[in-house]
Amino acid sequence: MHNTEYRYTVAFYNLENFFDTQNDPYSLDDDFTPKGFKKWTESRFRKKIKKIARAISKIGLQDSAVPPILIGIAEVENKEVIKSLLASKKLRNVDYDFVHFDSPDERGIDTALIYNTVHFTVIHSEVVPLMVENTNGDRDMTRDILYVHGKLHKEEVHVFVNHWPSRREGAEETSYKRITAAETIIQKLETIRGNNPNCIIMGDFNDDPKSQSIQKIVQIGRFINPMKQLLSPVSGSANYKGMWNLFDQILISHSFLNYEPDTHSFIKAEIFAPRFLKEWKGKYKGNPFRTFAGRKYLGGYSDHFPVYVVLQENKKSN
Repeated sequence: MHNTEYRYTVAFYNLENFFDTQNDPYSLDDDFTPKGFKKWTESRFRKKIKKIARAISKIGLQDSAVPPILIGIAEVENKEVIKSLLASKKLRNVDYDFVHFDSPDERGIDTALIYNTVHFTVIHSEVVPLMVENTNGDRDMTRDILYVHGKLHKEEVHVFVNHWPSRREGAEETSYKRITAAETIIQKLETIRGNNPNCIIMGDFNDDPKSQSIQKIVQIGRFINPMKQLLSPVSGSANYKGMWNLFDQILISHSFLNYEPDTHSFIKAEIFAPRFLKEWKGKYKGNPFRTFAGRKYLGGYSDHFPVYVVLQENKKSN
């Protein structure tokens, strides 16, 4: 075993429709109610909590002595489901807290940032609205971008948690929306003061590392995408119609490539895909073991694998 002391993981996980069982009259969550299309009962909800908590508690444990100290999550319905998750047996002994805002997404799904209060302190958090229009000129009610400025140990860090507009109407047809999302982040970055600030941009981008939107961020010259070599014909974070993609990514600023005391340096990036998160047999063998396939309840974790990066906290040498 290599030394895991002072090594920490930062993760991102799309939780696949992590809804409670209550009907919210203001969002399209009716499928996820006991009488709805998905027959989303309290026992199914509890099972999902247990599974997601198990997955989060194990992310990156071969690289760090503790579960992830920052976890961006997507597809959560509200604060209550996050509270239930953090109160579950596998996570309740970790000093987790979270930042969450309700987004205008019509299905009522949001992003959030879970953080370990021993390692991270929030200085400021806000939503960065994503203003995009549908082809008909109406505003696309999509997820805001969550921006959290905080202190990771002794170092200030700016974290962006994203869940960019989907490809439902086609990848090409909707790509302008994700390019706008990238531009929105670039504009926000310009307001961040300081010399070479530490930034982490994570999320389900609904685009691959080579897509124009992600390239746009990389081309400003401040970020590396350590995930880009993780996508192959046989691996990714999600599988759609037999094809792997890597929509879940974590980009980090060049400042994580230094070794000054009290800073953090990037060690590696991984897709977390242990056997228990996969389908074990049949034609979907090896794919993420999901909660639903259409209306069919499978009882799995999520249709995405989590992704993570490992950071080393650089200590002063005595």
